[in-house]
Amino acid sequence: MSTPARWQLAAGRWPAWLLAAALAGCGEGSRTLTFTGPVMGTGYRVVAVGVRPAIDEKALESDVVSAMEQVNRQMSTYLPGSELSRFNRHAGTDWFPVSPDLVTVIDAARRVSQWSGGAFDVTVGPLVNLWGFGPGHGEDRVPDAAAIEREKRRVDYRQLVTRTDPPAIRKLRPDIYVDLSAIAKGYAVDRVCAALQRRGVRAYLVDIGGDLRASGHNERGDPWSIAIEKPVPGERVIQDLVQLTGQALATSGDYRNYFERDGRRYSHTIDPRNGHPIEHRLAAVSVAAASAMEADALATALMVLGPQQAFQLAERLQRGAYLVIKRQDGFSVQYTREFEKLLRPR
Repeated sequence: MSTPARWQLAAGRWPAWLLAAALAGCGEGSRTLTFTGPVMGTGYRVVAVGVRPAIDEKALESDVVSAMEQVNRQMSTYLPGSELSRFNRHAGTDWFPVSPDLVTVIDAARRVSQWSGGAFDVTVGPLVNLWGFGPGHGEDRVPDAAAIEREKRRVDYRQLVTRTDPPAIRKLRPDIYVDLSAIAKGYAVDRVCAALQRRGVRAYLVDIGGDLRASGHNERGDPWSIAIEKPVPGERVIQDLVQLTGQALATSGDYRNYFERDGRRYSHTIDPRNGHPIEHRLAAVSVAAASAMEADALATALMVLGPQQAFQLAERLQRGAYLVIKRQDGFSVQYTREFEKLLRPR
């Protein structure tokens, strides 16, 4: 499982970008509004199409920003006063009151953990921190075997339980540390979408640090066109194009965030099951799902599993997955039937 240089930028996530938003009208008096800015240690871009004149632009932007900031206040490991940070400091095994949102995200994380056999695990934080990729990121380092084994004992998503009424979470082991980097950003995308829907906006593209969700169509009346990048360090080359409407898309990869020691590359993506950075031929994986929260978490899970197991899991779950696999002479691509439906002819 991965963790970023900053908490909210899920490791290995790299931005897909909007290719086209044409200039055709969307109804008399309607507008297309675009909001951008920094948030959660990354950036966001929201494009809302066909916004009615009665909808106040400033109020809509305020709703968008508030939705993201609320998730940050709840789930950041960088903010000492966040719900999650306070829970991580809590040394007891009693119930700890939290917001319904935090329970929702942890429950979703547990489902992905179960699907993947522990390849996704939000309690992986101690190992991520040990390898130097966590909130206290300092000098890159290769831990010794004894330290890895010690921290592995603290990693087990089954030691984290939830309650919905009243909402609360608890540790079955008091030194559990939870890091939601690989799912909270996707959840923030979903909360922004909900805020847009409440204002009556039905056509939009929401992008937070490369986690996206689209609804309706762009100004031209077409599905939103998104590019998947070829996973080559230092380059921005289109690997493929997808068309989204009513879906979310998230990507995880191992080629942007890593360090090297003695000629060996160490990925930021840590396998919770063995305590080490991943070492396989899967370079990147994109996942399409109904929610950005699920796409975010599942992309990380598949990245940890490696090409063969990742494809098998995506097929079993009937999820759209697009795998870019390293070969000696470049890359090969494999995708599920569900993802094939989204690919745009080139």
